[in-house]
Amino acid sequence: MPHLVGGGYAFSHYTGVQRPAKDLDIFVCPEDVDRVLAVLADVGCRTEKTFPHWLSKAFWHDDFIDVIYSSGNGLGVVDEEWFSHATEHVILGVPVKLIPAEEMIWSKAFILERERCDAADVLHLLRAAPSLDWERLVRRFDLHYRVLYCYLILFGYTYPSERTLIPEAVLENFARRFAAEQRRPDSQESCQGTLLSRAQFLVDVMHWGYADGRLGPDVHMTPEQITQWTEAIPEGVAHHGSTQGHHSPRRDV
Repeated sequence: MPHLVGGGYAFSHYTGVQRPAKDLDIFVCPEDVDRVLAVLADVGCRTEKTFPHWLSKAFWHDDFIDVIYSSGNGLGVVDEEWFSHATEHVILGVPVKLIPAEEMIWSKAFILERERCDAADVLHLLRAAPSLDWERLVRRFDLHYRVLYCYLILFGYTYPSERTLIPEAVLENFARRFAAEQRRPDSQESCQGTLLSRAQFLVDVMHWGYADGRLGPDVHMTPEQITQWTEAIPEGVAHHGSTQGHHSPRRDV
């Protein structure tokens, strides 16, 4: 079955940062998920569609494989470009293909939870992969370019001596887009923070009247999937409780 290896194995290959591997992450196209799970079940694994919009799992005793076909926020759907730009590698003596660095940056950039933040991973990837396909990386973020722009600015702060790794043309293009957008506020009151954290911006959509950014036209999530993803938030992490009497602090400032 066509698949790519990601997670700690791919990250270590690109950055040299070694981390203990608790599992194996493989990436597949959404249309191949059922067949991949069937192959794993045939060799004795217990399988489940943990979160149908992006993640399934296969268990073998205490070990498990994450079968990933999108990002948790519904933006980073695996497609054929992941495969056409994959990196050849050998893991545990087996020839494999790794997810591209560009797609790894794209998927990690939106993980800004209280219990897990991949910002440092993104910066390490930017530092370690100077031959990035910037046209494709910018295209991947598309309307969400501000997220990438923030990381590029933060990269120059984190690595002052490495600032030239970021192409000037990319920064200049983002600066022009940013300036133009600032003069044209969006008429729709939505909160795209839910694309960055499934927990920390629940108060915005549950109490303050903002539309959930995960219901945008380029996000592959249904309201039912959002509910399931929200219900799985670890206890004590979600921010959707009392707002101390304020309907919207933004309007009170």
